[in-house]
Amino acid sequence: MVTEHTEGTESTGEFLLPRSRMANERLHALVPGGAHTYAKGDDQYPEDLAPVISHGRGAHVWDIDGNRYVEYGSGLRSVSLGHAHPRVTEAVRRELDRGSNFVRPSIVELEAAERFLATVPTAEMVKFAKNGSDATTAAVRLARAATGRPRVAICADHPFFSADDWFIGTTPMSAGVPAATNQLTVAFPYGDLAATEELLTRYRDEVACLILEPATHTEPAPGYLAGLRELADRYGCVLIFDEMITGFRWSEAGAQGLYGVVPDLSTFGKALGNGFAVSALAGRRDLMERGGLRHSGDRVFLLSTTHGAETHSLAAAMAVLTTYAEEGVTARLHALGERLAAGVRAAAADMGVGDHIVLRGRASNLVFATLDENRQPSQRYRTLFLRRLLAGGVLAPSFVVSSALEDADIEHTVEVVAQACAVYRKALDAADPTPWLGGRPVKPVFRRFA
Repeated sequence: MVTEHTEGTESTGEFLLPRSRMANERLHALVPGGAHTYAKGDDQYPEDLAPVISHGRGAHVWDIDGNRYVEYGSGLRSVSLGHAHPRVTEAVRRELDRGSNFVRPSIVELEAAERFLATVPTAEMVKFAKNGSDATTAAVRLARAATGRPRVAICADHPFFSADDWFIGTTPMSAGVPAATNQLTVAFPYGDLAATEELLTRYRDEVACLILEPATHTEPAPGYLAGLRELADRYGCVLIFDEMITGFRWSEAGAQGLYGVVPDLSTFGKALGNGFAVSALAGRRDLMERGGLRHSGDRVFLLSTTHGAETHSLAAAMAVLTTYAEEGVTARLHALGERLAAGVRAAAADMGVGDHIVLRGRASNLVFATLDENRQPSQRYRTLFLRRLLAGGVLAPSFVVSSALEDADIEHTVEVVAQACAVYRKALDAADPTPWLGGRPVKPVFRRFA
C-alpha cells in the first residue's frame, strides 16, 4: 500500500519514516556506518529521513514505510535501465538454473568477453571483476609493472577511484594507510595540460600512469584528452581512463568512443550490469597480456577473483550491452536528462533561485549544487532541498536518470522541485535555512571524523 506524501509544516517538515528510522538503528548496530557503501549512509540524508528500501521496479522504489519514490542515481548510477529490467532478469534466471561458478572457465566468459570487446572496440583484451576498485587497482598495478615506475598520478578533480590504499590515502579518510604509500600518489588538475606536464617533468621517469575520469561534471575542452594522450606517450607513462560512470552513459563505447581518444587501459562497471556485480579492466593486448600466460616477462598478478566471472552477472552484462545497442539507450538517457534539466532550471528560475540550485554535468549524468545566499556550496541548503524532495516522493541524491523514467515521472519531479524551490527562496530571504532543516545537516562522505 503506497502512502501519500504529506507536506507537513514548513518549520519541521513532518514527513515521517518510523520503520525506516528503526531499521537504520538496527543497521548501525550491526553494519559499520549503517550501509555497505558510504555514499548510501544515512548521514547523506536529512535527519530521520533516510528511507530503507523494500523493493524497486523501473524508475520507482518503495521504502519499508510504504512510500513510493521516483528514484534518481539508481544504485549509485549502476541501474541505468531501471530496476528489475525484464531482459536482464531473464538472462540472469537462465544462468542460475545452469550453475553460477565452476572450477574452470564457463563458455559464458568467452561470450561476454567477445560481446564487450565488440562494444568497446578500442580495447583488445578484457578481464572481468566484481567492483570498480579492484579494476582500477589492477590497472595501476599493471602500469607500474609495465613501466617499472612507482608513482601514480590521479586527477585531483575527480572524487573517487578506488577503496585501495593508493587512492584512499589521498582523502581525509586516510586512517590506516601508511604515509609511505601516500607519498607515491601525486595529483594533476583536470583540463590543465601545462600543470600536468609540469608534474611529469618534476617526477620525470617516476610516474607510472595518469588515471582520470575522461569526463564527469565537466566536458573536456577540445584537444584536452588528445593532449593527455600525447603527454603520456612523450613521458612514457600509461594513460588510464576510469569509465565507471562515463561507460555506456556517454556512448555505448564510453567516453573514449565519443571523444575518439584511445587510452592504454580503461575500467568499466556500474551500468555494465544494471545493478548486478560486474566490472571490467580492458586495454592494449601487450599490456593486458602481462597478466596472462603468453609473454616472457615477469608475471603480474592482475585480477584473480573467485566470483569475478559468475555466469549470472556476465549474462546480465551481455543483456545490458544488447539492450543498449538495440534500443538506443544512451540516446534516451540524454533525451530524458535534457528534459529534466530544462524543467528543473525553469522551476528554479521561476522561484528566484536559479543561481542557487545549479545543475551540472552531461544530460545523462546530472548532479546539482546547492548554494547559499553568498552563492557558496552549502550542506545546509542541500539538506533543505533533499528534505522537500523526499516529502514530495522524489529520492534524488543527484538527478542522474535511468531509461525507465516516463514523462509523468519527469513532470512530477519538476513539480516537486518547484515546491522545494519556493521554500529555498524563503530560506535565502531569511539568510538562514535552519527552520527548514528538521535536524543536523547532511555531511560529505570524505571527512576525517564521523
